[in-house]
Amino acid sequence: MAPDIADAFKAATGLEIEVVNHATNEEIMGKLMASGGKGYDVVFVSSPFAEILNGQGLAEPIDKAAVPNLANLYPEATTLAYDPGNAFSVPYTWGTTGLCYRSDLVQGTPDSWLNLLQPTDALKGKTTMLATDRWLMAAGELAKGYSVNEKDPAKLEEVKNLLIEAKRTLLAYDDTTFYSKLVSGEASLVHAWDGWCNYGIGENKEIKFVVPKEGSDLWIDTIVVMKSSERKDAAMKFINFILDAKNHAWAAQNILYKVPNKAAMDSLDKALVEQYPNMAMAPADLVKYELLRDLGSAQKDYSRIVSEIKAAN
Repeated sequence: MAPDIADAFKAATGLEIEVVNHATNEEIMGKLMASGGKGYDVVFVSSPFAEILNGQGLAEPIDKAAVPNLANLYPEATTLAYDPGNAFSVPYTWGTTGLCYRSDLVQGTPDSWLNLLQPTDALKGKTTMLATDRWLMAAGELAKGYSVNEKDPAKLEEVKNLLIEAKRTLLAYDDTTFYSKLVSGEASLVHAWDGWCNYGIGENKEIKFVVPKEGSDLWIDTIVVMKSSERKDAAMKFINFILDAKNHAWAAQNILYKVPNKAAMDSLDKALVEQYPNMAMAPADLVKYELLRDLGSAQKDYSRIVSEIKAAN
């Protein structure tokens, strides 16, 4: 979010906020579960974790009357399967996961997850994959034609074996610097979130993003108010502030993530969308992809399998 968010919010509302950053969903969820949510008013987490917070009774219902800027959201952003009607969460950013590649170093367009998982000899040692459990597993699941929320043990075993084979061809697992590896030429093809691929595109116009033909996941970063908050009125005002078209457009313009705010996206400079073509993906196309959902007890299976993949020789 904007570095001056606290000052801007105070100027608009007279309310003061303290911003606390966390590196991963797992990091903030550990703190929230341990404290019952106490100590935080508003949290930004990805949709499966918002679903968990609600399931644990830690999420406060969104006060629609206090958040009139919900009207700025695309209709598609109000009917998401994990929270239809935005009952306990508000989407902040959304996008897909796919293949980010150097078009000058890769022959043709890599349009299948198998281009990453079973690379040609020329690409071996030139690819990276996301290390986070859900996205690492999703690449294998999609390649196999399975759900990104698959729970069947036999299918998960197949995915594990495919990903172990793929590991032997990788340059690295990388969640944060993969686009830099593309820019330098150290990597030619990487597993990437669309917004992060844009960071590479900004440095080298030969870098492209494609959603493989087998499909992708629809990832959503959400805003949740904690039931334990003693400042729920202020929390709702903060969400309404974020959903203001100008404020929400900041995320699209600077983080280069799509936002589910029609008024914000309509305000973007056309040159930005031309430079970063995946920013133009229509909401109707985005929501065709499968949402990551809370896995329940199967999350332990995913964590175990990913540990086994990373430990494999």
